[in-house]
Amino acid sequence: MEWRKSELAPDDVKALSEKYGCDLLSASILLRRGIKTGEEIRYYLENDLRHLRNPFDLPGMEDAVERILAAKEEGEKVMVFGDRDVDGITGTVLLTDFLRRSGFDVRWRLPMGDEPYGLSLKVVEDFAADYGTLIITVDCGISNREEIARAAELGVGVVVTDHHNPPELLPDADALVNPKLPGHYSFPQLCGCAVAYKLASALRFAITSEVYGQPICLLNARPSNDAVIIEIAKLRSLAVIDTLAETVVPGMVGIADTRLPAFLSGQQILCWDLGVQQRLLAQAFGRGVEIQMLDMAGEIGKAIPQAAGKSLLRLKEMSKISRYNDDGQNSGQGSGELDVLINLFVTFVQRKEAFFDEAEAAALQLAALGTIADIMPLRDENRLIVRKGIEAMLQKPRPGLSELLFKQDLAGRPLSAEEISWQLTPVINASGRMGRAEKAAALFLSEAPRERDVLASEITEMNNERKRLVEELCRRAEPEAYKNLPAFCGNLAVYAGESILPGITGLVASRLSDRFNVPALAASFSGGEIKGSLRSAREYDLSFMLDQCADLFLRHGGHDFAAGFNMEKTHWDTLLDRLKTIAANMELKAPKEETLEIDAEIPLAYLSRLEDDPKVRGRKELYLIQLADRFEPYGEKNRPLCFLSRGIRITDIMLMGKDELKHVKLILDAGTLKWPAVYWNAADRVKVDFDKGDTVDLVYTVSRNWFNGSQTPQLKIKDLRPVTQRIEGTNYLKPRKD
Repeated sequence: MEWRKSELAPDDVKALSEKYGCDLLSASILLRRGIKTGEEIRYYLENDLRHLRNPFDLPGMEDAVERILAAKEEGEKVMVFGDRDVDGITGTVLLTDFLRRSGFDVRWRLPMGDEPYGLSLKVVEDFAADYGTLIITVDCGISNREEIARAAELGVGVVVTDHHNPPELLPDADALVNPKLPGHYSFPQLCGCAVAYKLASALRFAITSEVYGQPICLLNARPSNDAVIIEIAKLRSLAVIDTLAETVVPGMVGIADTRLPAFLSGQQILCWDLGVQQRLLAQAFGRGVEIQMLDMAGEIGKAIPQAAGKSLLRLKEMSKISRYNDDGQNSGQGSGELDVLINLFVTFVQRKEAFFDEAEAAALQLAALGTIADIMPLRDENRLIVRKGIEAMLQKPRPGLSELLFKQDLAGRPLSAEEISWQLTPVINASGRMGRAEKAAALFLSEAPRERDVLASEITEMNNERKRLVEELCRRAEPEAYKNLPAFCGNLAVYAGESILPGITGLVASRLSDRFNVPALAASFSGGEIKGSLRSAREYDLSFMLDQCADLFLRHGGHDFAAGFNMEKTHWDTLLDRLKTIAANMELKAPKEETLEIDAEIPLAYLSRLEDDPKVRGRKELYLIQLADRFEPYGEKNRPLCFLSRGIRITDIMLMGKDELKHVKLILDAGTLKWPAVYWNAADRVKVDFDKGDTVDLVYTVSRNWFNGSQTPQLKIKDLRPVTQRIEGTNYLKPRKD
């Protein structure tokens, strides 16, 4: 196992630290992880929901909002239709809950039993027969061209909210909201529930805000040498839709010779400090020219006292948000003053209209669950969604989630994204895998505590049954898939049969993919139809495989590395023949020797270093724990921080394990503090590679261990080596043959 720590230029670390106001160690970790721009860094250092992207930046959002508002105005019957996994369930609950509270005539529906993924003709026709007129999809719909066309024939409108890869031919829906559609949404990796969260946020803004849909221009004029620079941002529903910058040399051009009249026509124009702006415009164009503007400084100063009486230049120096706009994300201008003006206006409106209230916190809990369960990259705004969602869970878990946390023995204790992914989301997912996704949705939507308690128990039992079935099935699937590997040139693992419950094909495919380190297919035969799930390995793009077989499928879709399909059983042998040809030409990346990427080397003194706890005044906390917390949440594309410490002594060793003593617990001497540590599956290395009393170099992560109602810090060892393995005279280690 290779240990690797990238070298950094000290000047680069210092520059990043000073620019973004973080300590040097955090700056070095960001650089080692390739996180260098303000737009990326903000989501690691900030914890304010103002940093979420505007929902109206999503392509199709305004069309969706207008269609849904029209449904409310006309008293239409609306149905929210979602997928059966955690992402689809939470998104369906989130949107249904919002529409109910907003006075819509709404019901919800999820695939039940063996029903296929996505919108079906039966669902559309049944809803139309019940006089329904609008379907809103969640976490599905982008591939349902036939079903949406049938809905139109029956007079049923469809708003699609989805996050799966769009097909080449899109459905003809009333609106398509998907971050992967063309439209320049800056972060396309939202889960389906997060897209539903964005839709609910946009709808709430449209229903409650006076500025929804209003054309507004924010104007700022500033002097520059012998000229006046006039910068303008055009906003609609708080989203910047266009910008303009004009540099005017006084006396050289009239206002009619610039782009300003056309750009400002029909707009409400706001500025900061009207007197200053009028003087600068008079300097540029003469006193005969007057632009009608409203001064927003007074109102904003009342709502945001720290902004009162200050110039935009001074506010730019104070602004935390503007420091991250180093690449001009908002205005496209270099000065940053227009960015400050935009941020002030958006923050003012959000505070005035109480954007981030208790209902928002409850919705974020669902969006966090969907993001974690769907293994979305924990970068950009996904980090904020998950972090704030978990905070809300700990402070006041929403109905349904509260009961589930109690059943899982997770109530009243801190939670990480990793713990949620292992201990909570699989329980919710089990309901869909067992064909009863409606049970989980009912749990989160029920207003009766007793009913919620019963449903939480049922879902927990479903998860136990799901685990039993998967273990039993995989014992049969692995040898069968191994036997079939040569037929697919060793590049594809395949298992299929009538014994597979359709809802667990994805779990079986994942297990086969992990076991053989190649892409895997698991398929369930049910009557005359087959449901297949594909999971990738070694960075193989499954969309290529699906595209080569698309003519055989009734429907297919998903992501690049996790996908699925439905097909008629009569095409199965043809599919296998085609997959054999595809597998023979697959280019899988070679398996790599495991490399431990080290984020920072920690001196022994730092293992005992204490800092003020920012959450509890007067309390001290370990610096390493604080540092690890700063980079939470951990998960996809954001692995836990990995540290290296040298020359630490093992003072005690104990073997652990339920049925077999496979794991090791150690006590490590860090000077003033003795750190407990766990080393999984390392019992066979005791007295071979290390022993009690040895001094070792080790690579580890930092965590909290929760036991009997109390938590203690602990290290999780990734690898260790006795100091005797170092190359003499250096800090480098001899390679160890594993």
